[in-house]
Amino acid sequence: MTAEFRRLGKRGSYGLGELRARGIADQRPAPFQPRFARRYHRWPVTVWLLALVAGVLLLAATAAAGWWFTPFVVGLLAGLANHVGRWPTAVALPAVAVTAAGGWAAPLCWAILHGQRYGAAAPAAAALLGLPRYAAAGIALTVLVSVVQAAAGYWLGRALTPLPVDE
Repeated sequence: MTAEFRRLGKRGSYGLGELRARGIADQRPAPFQPRFARRYHRWPVTVWLLALVAGVLLLAATAAAGWWFTPFVVGLLAGLANHVGRWPTAVALPAVAVTAAGGWAAPLCWAILHGQRYGAAAPAAAALLGLPRYAAAGIALTVLVSVVQAAAGYWLGRALTPLPVDE
């Protein structure tokens, strides 16, 4: 015990100064950077905007053809592409939802404005579901279903290609 007290305060007695020599240097933490200031994505915004417009056009064409499953496919492709582009989900998921809504609302509204059969079928479908008997309610429900399909596809695409934990 007394040997311990004699070593106390003497240079090199505990080897604390040798931490740097052993490879344990005092590493300073990285400075805090808020999330909104970080650049997550790899591609320019114009590439993403062109992809969203292409998604709207693809959904509009397939909705006019009656392919009801394409919002899921477009959402899946967006989720897979986001593995490379690395947009945060808080930005990418609303963009996919707007793409699906625009892709399905445009041909439905176009058909109604030109007097096609959707204008007559939408109130009947809305009434069968317990919604008000308006064409807008049936169209809103159809657009909502397409948004849910696109979100599920996006979720699956992100689940198949997870990002690393450190990013």
